[in-house]
Formats: sequence, C-alpha cells, structure tokens
Amino acid sequence: MEIKELLEESLELESIGQTSQFIWFATHIGIAALSKNIENEKSSELIKKAINEGKELNLDLIREEVEVHLLKKGLSIVFYS
Repeated sequence: MEIKELLEESLELESIGQTSQFIWFATHIGIAALSKNIENEKSSELIKKAINEGKELNLDLIREEVEVHLLKKGLSIVFYS
C-alpha cells in the first residue's frame, strides 16, 4: 500500500485534536497535520506553523522527519521518526 493510501485511510478516523490551522491525526506512518486552509502557502511556512501549533497538543515535532502530501482532503504534513 502506498503512503498516500495509508494517509487517506487514517484521515477517515477520529482526529487526535485540532488547532487553528490544522486537524491532527495519528497514522501508521506518524503524526499528520491536515491543513484547514486552501491558500497557496509555501510548504516550508506551513511546516513551521504546524510545528508551532503542534505544541498546543503537546507534540514536540521539531526533530521529526517531515513529508508533505497533497491528498483528496487537502494538504497533509506528516511528521515521523
């Protein structure tokens, strides 16, 4: 199964929380932050925002690897070790 398919499945499950710009999910790959906005922002800026907002949910994402995926539900930033 491809990464995008795994992420799509995980986004159908209950979220672990929400912040002002993201809906957060625990996935088989890591923590996914689904962007609530459709604005054209650089992915580097979105990653910075996600790291900062993750702190609201007690997520320390600063040292994690990061991937950005465009999914059916929107832009998802995945943090994993």
